Amino acid sequence: MSQQPESKSACAGAGEGQGGSEGQGGIQIIHRVLDIIEILAHSEKPLGPTGIAQETGLNKSTVHRLLATLHLRGYVEKNEDGAYYLGAKFIELAGCYIDSLELSAEARPYLSQLTGDLNLTAHLGILDKTEVIYVERLDTLPTKRIDCQIGYRVPASCSSLGKCLLAGLSSDELEETYGDYAFVRYTPQTITSLSDLRRHLRQVRSQGWALDNCEYQEEHRCIAAPIYDYRGTVIAAISASGSTNRLTDQCVPTVSTAVKGYAARISRRLGYVG
Repeated sequence: MSQQPESKSACAGAGEGQGGSEGQGGIQIIHRVLDIIEILAHSEKPLGPTGIAQETGLNKSTVHRLLATLHLRGYVEKNEDGAYYLGAKFIELAGCYIDSLELSAEARPYLSQLTGDLNLTAHLGILDKTEVIYVERLDTLPTKRIDCQIGYRVPASCSSLGKCLLAGLSSDELEETYGDYAFVRYTPQTITSLSDLRRHLRQVRSQGWALDNCEYQEEHRCIAAPIYDYRGTVIAAISASGSTNRLTDQCVPTVSTAVKGYAARISRRLGYVG
């Protein structure tokens, strides 16, 4: 709450000499902030204030003030070179909005069926760099059927959801994402190198599903399959998970077939025809 006055002050300062913070000047400030956000969103690399000023036509001092406010509120981040890129605040806001998205709406009934068919926890996840964000979680409980947790994050390299999503990246994109990544060993089964991850992802692409075999949590397995949009792009993944007592070696073929089937049905609902 204490940040709000600072945000208003910075925006007001940026509009001085051009109509103030009310009326048309206030509207101009909003347009300028949105211009900066959109330029950063479409840029292939972080941009410095000078580059942003050139792209927007704003003077550099105005860009500095607007960036300072956006940085304060978490909408942009700054690297060691002083260049800016979009911040994690947009992921947080997307989590608040996700229930209204077509993906979540289309997937939820199938997750419910998957949970009921297999008596396992079902997840829907999307990729954020090296992490998976849970968009939906449906569980079977003794007295309450559905428990939703939105926004929970896990490392993608040791998650079946994450492996499906990473398998959709090109070799260059994977290198860019994990080039200087410090792998953490959570269990004896955790993948701890990029070369091992690449090898594992080739298997995921070949078979069409991924397994987290006690790689993030001991005695816990998870099987996932990718969801494609109408362009054939991997945009999400669904999974079924449970303890090794419930998701045994003997169950893996049945569960993987079921998860792939439900993922394919969601993909078709989103326009995928492959």
